[in-house]
Amino acid sequence: MTAPRSFRRALPLLAVALLSACTLHSKPPVPPPLPPPAPVKLRIGLALGGGAAKGFAHIGVIKMLEANGIHADVVSGTSAGAVVGALYASGMDPFQLQEQAFALDESKIRDVRLFSGGLVQGQKLQDFMNQLVGNRPLEKLKLPFAAVSTQLETGQRTVFVRGNTGQAVRASSSIPGVFEPVEISGKHYVDGGVVSPVPVDAARELGADIVIAVDISSKASGSNPNGMLGIVNQSISIMGQKLGEQELSRADVVIRPKVGQVGATDFEQKNQVILEGERATMAAMPLIRAKIAAKAGLANAAK
Repeated sequence: MTAPRSFRRALPLLAVALLSACTLHSKPPVPPPLPPPAPVKLRIGLALGGGAAKGFAHIGVIKMLEANGIHADVVSGTSAGAVVGALYASGMDPFQLQEQAFALDESKIRDVRLFSGGLVQGQKLQDFMNQLVGNRPLEKLKLPFAAVSTQLETGQRTVFVRGNTGQAVRASSSIPGVFEPVEISGKHYVDGGVVSPVPVDAARELGADIVIAVDISSKASGSNPNGMLGIVNQSISIMGQKLGEQELSRADVVIRPKVGQVGATDFEQKNQVILEGERATMAAMPLIRAKIAAKAGLANAAK
């Protein structure tokens, strides 16, 4: 039976009405949920202070930090801290650092020049460091690294982040009265501990969000030191104490290995000094984790 002509004419209109009704009542597709934002990666800075033979404590600190999953992203160093810091920034792991420490003897880094009043020249230290880092300049090390020194002419803090690694470490380690000042581009440089005993600010300048500082500096003992080196060390300690306190206040965590009784040239105590670095770091680990968690939480909340 054939549908009436009027009904056939109405069919297209009916189809349009039905389609419109479906469109009006259908729900729009729900977009997939956005992925959660990636957590902020904080840059961990390690600021290694000066302290001659006490500097072996830095190796123990690095060992325990890495054993607990904390790896530095940037490193700064003053004097002995510059020696250990440059080797660490070059890619040495803590056990390689310890191996180098046990193999080190003073003859590898000490070159006394009689005509300069018995001062150590420092060229052997420079050559030794360059050999260990594969003759790479500072800017080619595995981690960003800063060696802090003092310009002798002006007393200005100088931070080396480019150029000859061994030379920068030598400049940072040139204890006044013991080492000859290092000449670089017509300027002369001495130990960074004169102006920055623990280089917290240099680590910040490298972009660190969290700075873990290692203070192995000597404090004025209250006794009269013996010998030229003892007098020099005591003088530097007195000069650097107040400066060091101010800069250390800008660190997030300060680790202080108990190495106060270790002399500037007590290289034979390196094993005990490394152990003290390990102990102090383990004692500071809860605070380190708390500081990292707190800063990470603030950074994530601000995203």
